[in-house]
Amino acid sequence: MQALTHHFIDNRWVESRGTRWLPVTDPYRETVIAEVTAGAPEDVNAAVAAARRALPGWRALGGAARGAYLDAFADALAARRGELEALSSRNNGKPKAEAEQDLADAVACYRHYAEEARALDDRQGEAVATGEAGLVSRRYRDPAGVAGLITPWNFPLVSSAWKLAPALAAGCTIVFKPSEVTPLPEQALAEIAEAIELPPGVFNLVHGDGGNVGAPLTAHPGVDKLSFTGSNPVGEAVMAAAARGTRNVSLELGGKSPILVTEDADLDLAAELVLAGFCYNAGQMCSATSRLLVHEQIADALHDRLDAAIAELVAGDPQDAATTLGPLVNATQRRRVNAYLAEAEAEGLVPTTTVRLALPDQGHFVAPRVFRDVPTASRLWREEIFGPVLCARAVRDDDEAVALANDSNFGLAATVVAGSHERAEALAGRLTAGNVWCNTYQVAPPGLGWGGMKGSGIGRELGRAGLDAYLETRYVTRPA
Repeated sequence: MQALTHHFIDNRWVESRGTRWLPVTDPYRETVIAEVTAGAPEDVNAAVAAARRALPGWRALGGAARGAYLDAFADALAARRGELEALSSRNNGKPKAEAEQDLADAVACYRHYAEEARALDDRQGEAVATGEAGLVSRRYRDPAGVAGLITPWNFPLVSSAWKLAPALAAGCTIVFKPSEVTPLPEQALAEIAEAIELPPGVFNLVHGDGGNVGAPLTAHPGVDKLSFTGSNPVGEAVMAAAARGTRNVSLELGGKSPILVTEDADLDLAAELVLAGFCYNAGQMCSATSRLLVHEQIADALHDRLDAAIAELVAGDPQDAATTLGPLVNATQRRRVNAYLAEAEAEGLVPTTTVRLALPDQGHFVAPRVFRDVPTASRLWREEIFGPVLCARAVRDDDEAVALANDSNFGLAATVVAGSHERAEALAGRLTAGNVWCNTYQVAPPGLGWGGMKGSGIGRELGRAGLDAYLETRYVTRPA
């Protein structure tokens, strides 16, 4: 059994000062496969100090040199592809195909920000019109400073790439806290930083839980920028910590996203997109489209197709290529989802799924559930469940669908399935969501942006906006 007893600080593997150990599990076999240190505030202090020392040199290095290091990250991830896919699948429970997609997305993200780092050099010193006679001004973009980055467990290597790559491209130095639930694939990033000889202190990885590492990191006065992905309650705590010292913060939080299906939609496509929207990654996605709003004329037909699609899922060993539905990440998450199913029973909701999906005797599996005619006041309709649970309502027309879709505390994502791309795009323009997919699967290429409105967070990741999140703008003005 592997023991993650060390942090990666200042390009050295440093023994943790923590005295507690946390189990790391295989959610399919329900076995402990490693232990990870819970960390200690003193570990955070050491990592922040290293990052501060490294900041001037990393900033001065320039975008071209930083881009070369990001390309080296991508090369190293690609070289370890099979190993990291298997590790992610074993630690997280992802089906093999999903782990492969994650690794490809991570590599693409580092490649993208390698180019952005190089382009940043060309953007420095751009002339800006002042509107004042006799004055000239130039615009520069400076790194935000030391960045504290905290990622969740549902997309290891991907969520970290979305933060690490733009932060490094911008010239920030980093203290990175991966989830203590899935530390095994993320530790590879420190191994890669060591192998590519990233300058000391630029990238620091500190293992641990929220109390021993997360909270001290967000409260540390030596951290200039905070980026957190996770639950709303913890995100609010991060935001409160960032308020002390008026520090820069980005938050990617929860969602309760809708999928709208119009009466002229392709029913086979709609069934595929509905299924993927609430069952991909066993529903453990902040962007899960777990509220179905389908036109009443086709509701029965769509649900029949959806039942047939659920029946074709294969629940099993995540590392078996035939598996399409993996387990939830751990026993805690399974209890959380089962608590919502108990709440559904208490509310009088009856799952309409007619199929009985065969589940393995082992593993933290939850069979997909579909509930129809769910009241909008139901907790299942309004709260993020993070499991394969779909709540559906039939609607009379587009206006009702849009009104119900927007009636949420969240605004992260949405999907529209309609008979024409033009109609779908028109409906997308009426939705309060940061990302809307029209007649297609959820995709998040690195050149686009990612983030939500309302309770789904602050700021954007990916794309040029993802880089700008780690930059501050400086104007230099002088007489002509």
